Amino acid sequence: MEKDLLNILEDLGEEEFIKFKWLLQQSSHLSPAMRKSRLQTATRQDTVDLLDKFMCAEEGWAEDRQRLVDVYTEVYVAAGREVHINTQHEVRQIENVLKPARETAVKPRDMFTGIGKTFLVQKFVLDWAERRANQDVDLIFPFTFRQLNPLRAERLSLAQLIHECIPETVDIREEALNYIFTSLQFKLLFVFDGLDESRLPLDLHVDDVRSVDVTKTSTTDVLLRNLIGGKLLRSARIWITSRPAAANQIPRRFVSSVNEVRGFTDLQKETYFRKRFGGEEQAEQIIAHIQASQSLHIMCHIPVFCWIAATVLEDVLKTRGTAELPNSLTDMYTEFLVFQIHHTKQKYGSQTSLRYIKSLAKLAYQQLEKGNLIFYKKDLVESNVDFTEASVFSGIFTEIFKEVRGRKGKDQMFSFVHLSVQEFLAAVYARIKALQSPNGHLDLFLRFFLGLSLSSNQDKLKELLNLTNCSLETKQKTVQYIKEKINENVSVEKSLNLFHCLNELNDRSLVEDIQRFLSSGSLSADQLSPGQWSALVFILLSTKDLDVFELKKYSASEEAFLKLLPVVKASSRALLSECNLTERSCEALGVLLISDSSGLKDLDLSKNILQDSGVKLLLAGMQSPLCKLQVLRESNRLSQTGLTGKSCQELSSVISSAFCRLAVLDLSSNELQDSGVKLLCAALLRPHCCLQTVRLSQTSLTEACCEEISAVFCAQSSRLREVDLNNNDLGDSGTKCLSAGLQSSYCSVETLR
Repeated sequence: MEKDLLNILEDLGEEEFIKFKWLLQQSSHLSPAMRKSRLQTATRQDTVDLLDKFMCAEEGWAEDRQRLVDVYTEVYVAAGREVHINTQHEVRQIENVLKPARETAVKPRDMFTGIGKTFLVQKFVLDWAERRANQDVDLIFPFTFRQLNPLRAERLSLAQLIHECIPETVDIREEALNYIFTSLQFKLLFVFDGLDESRLPLDLHVDDVRSVDVTKTSTTDVLLRNLIGGKLLRSARIWITSRPAAANQIPRRFVSSVNEVRGFTDLQKETYFRKRFGGEEQAEQIIAHIQASQSLHIMCHIPVFCWIAATVLEDVLKTRGTAELPNSLTDMYTEFLVFQIHHTKQKYGSQTSLRYIKSLAKLAYQQLEKGNLIFYKKDLVESNVDFTEASVFSGIFTEIFKEVRGRKGKDQMFSFVHLSVQEFLAAVYARIKALQSPNGHLDLFLRFFLGLSLSSNQDKLKELLNLTNCSLETKQKTVQYIKEKINENVSVEKSLNLFHCLNELNDRSLVEDIQRFLSSGSLSADQLSPGQWSALVFILLSTKDLDVFELKKYSASEEAFLKLLPVVKASSRALLSECNLTERSCEALGVLLISDSSGLKDLDLSKNILQDSGVKLLLAGMQSPLCKLQVLRESNRLSQTGLTGKSCQELSSVISSAFCRLAVLDLSSNELQDSGVKLLCAALLRPHCCLQTVRLSQTSLTEACCEEISAVFCAQSSRLREVDLNNNDLGDSGTKCLSAGLQSSYCSVETLR
């Protein structure tokens, strides 16, 4: 695209070229206006660079550059309510967050962790340049850590650093930039994209960061530390993007808020594929296939995986039809690698292509061990990758021999299309190892590694792997080993990943055993092994619509509840009545309710002997702003659970808090007595209380509490619509007092039993 545009501009006469630059200064629905200062002295090559920089983006291969507005699809952004950074692998986060939080607009002073961050930055800058959005910022200075890494040993002032990394600013004198920095009238935004790719010694946890003069020179890491720490340009806004694993490099005290880019929602996935394919029939065919595979459907939350899937599925449909469409993660990446090998074979021959891919696999493995996502010349040399021939890998690298802004001709750096591609190639290289890490950063590596042991995948890559197929006996031993690991009561996350590993090996025996028990109705919780419990969790979490979970269908026991806690966490409504739950279950529920990934909105704990001590543990969790029971207006049933008036003090505190959104509270058949209900009435009078239905049947009430209940009926702030006081000894005087309250013009009660 750039060469074609340059050829066109070189064919223009001087007057025509001047007129073309004038047209670029005018905005239209097709393109934004460019600033006159950028174009006034621009050569034809400079003009091509300006057109290319933020208006175009590439999907996969560099030659596939398109206008950003044509390929950009909105991504899901979950707004954090407190500063908490999740360091898990992004794929594990997606698998955990079945019901994500609300979507929010992008704000400039945020740290982003997750998926689609670089495209999001480009779109943010483009919208600002086009004056479509983000106009509360006067100047944006976009940096990448890829640019900054080679400057670690150099001493520069902030203005010099900007000139070095943002070539569009070279016509702005240092004096002018320093004036902008020292003046309080400009709103500045500094963007640092890719903290996970940083090789700078950014030790922000030390307290010896001293203020520096903005005009003075210092090393790049000191400049960044002072900017981020607020010692330099205190009023400037800082926006840092990172993958989850590196985000904790920034201490919490420097972060005002954290937002998480969770990639595509289900609707956004479909939007992407419909944009990607012109034909509606082909798009629907691909969408239907992805929805039919849980692992592919989960992975398509990652935008770059959608590109990989689209590339592979389009080719398979064209050459082999629907019968051979890949169904697992390893299938998809194997087909993707075969596609790449075929792509390079046509240009460079079979031997050269395979040699390059093997070198890349070695590079992927070695750099994955070191935690490096970008690679420099010395990294390539260590992996026997010919630096001068690295452009051959344009189908796998995204920035081969591409000039980094501000560092023309000085530095070249490389990376894989996505971390998952690096993990897959590492598995190709190191398939004799099966590594796992406690935070899940090698989960996909393990799945790929095991999936590559199947003869179906090895046959497709036989030229590259040059190995005999894995024997049936070896596969069975591997399956048995994984099952033994599952039976060791490993963590839920590890257990689920091990089931995905079994799926990659095409072994579903554990899952099928449980499915047969469920179908026959003969499931005996007492006889289930840890592995079978894990299989049941895996099956239930794989259910597409996990809205209601009823524990009694499986086992009315506390042991079953604790085993199936991940399912409770993922469900919207948990029916746990008459399941012999105790204080121990309440403690587990209290922890679950404060989990950001919990989707629980409706909880039924009736007819369990929880006692006051258990309910106190439960209420501790309900006091967190992360608790969905308090945020969403759903019922919370605690009837007949052994409560007394002692619990009402804590309960009153919860229902009257600003963040509580409980609409229905059922406390029937508990010994609350008048003293407990009086405490509840005091909370009902407070302006933040949102309760609309209160059930207090058979709670040992007398006429002594009716005056307080009547006061609630009369309160203008009360939102009560339904009250149940059946099976209490209120007497005539109590009933008369309640009737007086119902006559109030402010009374909103519609049903009184």
